[in-house]
Amino acid sequence: VQPVESGGGSVQAGGSLRLACASPYVYGRYCMGWFRQVPGKLREGVAAISTDGGTVYADSAKGRFTVSQDNSKNTMYLQMNSLKSDDTAMYYCAAAYGRPGAGDPCLPERDRFGYWGQGTSVTVSS
Repeated sequence: VQPVESGGGSVQAGGSLRLACASPYVYGRYCMGWFRQVPGKLREGVAAISTDGGTVYADSAKGRFTVSQDNSKNTMYLQMNSLKSDDTAMYYCAAAYGRPGAGDPCLPERDRFGYWGQGTSVTVSS
């Protein structure tokens, strides 16, 4: 099931945005992730959250971004604070599926994720 992102926009440096990703749960999903991409560069991982709530962050996101989920709403969030111009990118959410009980690690690594949203744009002006 393809995730759907929302919440992007334009903000000044130092400001905040909250992105949302709606994705109905399907059996076998063990991880959701946030990624971002700028033209000419590879898509990079930002954060990931497992179905039991464990989180992992890229160094660029630590201390400024918080990933969370509301299982009752089938929605994942990315709270972004202290935004910098370097955070300007298209942000994508993605879902990873695996064999239940396999213990696959939930990490923001692109190749682990098979279902991607269309992206939401974030622009940070200095």
